[in-house]
Amino acid sequence: MQDLASSAAASQAGADAPKRTVHLYVFDGFADWEAAFAVAGINNPQFQREPGRWQVKTVGPGRHAVPRSMGGVSVLPDLGVEDLLPDDSAMLILPGGTAWADDESHHAAIGKAGAFLRRGVPVAAICGATAALARAGWLDTRPHTSNALSYLKGTGYAGEGFYRDEPAVRDGNLITAGGMAPIEFAREIFALLEIYEGEALQAWEQLYKTGKSAYFARLARAAEGPSGDAQGAAG
Repeated sequence: MQDLASSAAASQAGADAPKRTVHLYVFDGFADWEAAFAVAGINNPQFQREPGRWQVKTVGPGRHAVPRSMGGVSVLPDLGVEDLLPDDSAMLILPGGTAWADDESHHAAIGKAGAFLRRGVPVAAICGATAALARAGWLDTRPHTSNALSYLKGTGYAGEGFYRDEPAVRDGNLITAGGMAPIEFAREIFALLEIYEGEALQAWEQLYKTGKSAYFARLARAAEGPSGDAQGAAG
């Protein structure tokens, strides 16, 4: 009974701690699947190191605009990108989408990403969002990846020597990924934010890459607290 009480107290302590917020940028035509693994893992306390500590909020081009994703899902943003402050965020996630080809439409979001990076607050970009960062010069001097080197070379950027032909790359407070790597993208986000313990993170990645249920059992075991009770609530 004492172990159960201790486990409950630990979970309650995590819930009572100040929330850390990750912001997801949403816009007309954003690729909703590319950040789906990441935001689900962040917002769902199950298996986390600090259950209840994290939340996801959406940021739109304007507070009252209602963007519709590439999959047809409408999202009412929690705030406009102009109101987002780096000091109020743990990370800014930029999903892909063909609309990134029009930098003018996303000028505020690209500028905000730059403000985050200058402040030392993480930015995670995937697919088309990496091209926007490349055009803004943020990939010229640090390791990164994207859909392909030829894709980024089309932006006229100067970072070819720092390109890595990998699904996802983490360099300090910057994460980049190709559009076909949403799982690896999420893995790097989880690792940077320390959402899961190391063994739990490995099991999580293998579960979704292989679809084998044995990895779910490993994930649950890895997330067990001292009392042997898995942390968080089942989804």
